[in-house]
Amino acid sequence: MRLIRSIRTMQNSALALKRRGKKIAFVPTMGYLHEGHLSLMRTARRKGDVLVVSIFVNPAQFGPREDFSRYPRNLRRDLALCRRAGADVVFAPAAKSMYPEGYSAYVEETRLSRGLCGARRPGHFRGVATVVLKLFAIVQPDLAVFGLKDFQQSRVIRKMASDLNLPVTILAVPTVREKDGLAMSSRNTFLSPSERKEALCLRRALLRARRMAQAGERDARRIRAAMRRIVEREPSARIDYLKIVAGEDLRSVRRIEPGAMAALAVFIGQTRLIDNIKLK
Repeated sequence: MRLIRSIRTMQNSALALKRRGKKIAFVPTMGYLHEGHLSLMRTARRKGDVLVVSIFVNPAQFGPREDFSRYPRNLRRDLALCRRAGADVVFAPAAKSMYPEGYSAYVEETRLSRGLCGARRPGHFRGVATVVLKLFAIVQPDLAVFGLKDFQQSRVIRKMASDLNLPVTILAVPTVREKDGLAMSSRNTFLSPSERKEALCLRRALLRARRMAQAGERDARRIRAAMRRIVEREPSARIDYLKIVAGEDLRSVRRIEPGAMAALAVFIGQTRLIDNIKLK
């Protein structure tokens, strides 16, 4: 496995692989890897000839009061996990090379990014779209794999790739969960033992929503109210948003329709967690 830090070296290596007819499968990450990331890598490994993983904590997608400085980092551990998952190349650039002094070019998706996390985190998806487009230009992937825990992110990136005619296939794979159902996230490490138990309210609320929809409930307001009651039982839980949305365009819906999703973001203590579920 090769570790590359230089943008130019990564891009030249990718172009050389393309000239040899190799299919590049790519998994972009912010590091502090867990089984969810490894699942993405294993999927990408099966789909391509060369697996490239990026490790880059992207400052452009964090707001001024968010957790960029405390986001967990451990490159040595991450490299060992990448090697175990079969990565051929790990691209780990420095922030100053990705965003040099005077940097001013950004990419913005203006429809799918407006609600859910986009409404609560202004500029977040501009930072996500910008760094992903930059990584696509550097790594030159044929296929890029994302997780559905970040459902809105995968939709935004797929829309960006389509609208900008990027020659890359976007594959979104199911959320990987702990044995008790909590969606795997690097931010789970911030939770205290008691908060870790309380965090299970996200999954319980989502499962309650799906059971109601499958039993015939069509009123999104009633489903949201049931979800809210579950979350608000936990003393350290604070709801950021709790929505029922259409699966394709992420608009809020009043009546449950085919493809509808329940999505929520909840602060457990100081840690913001997100999750979602398809209702039918």
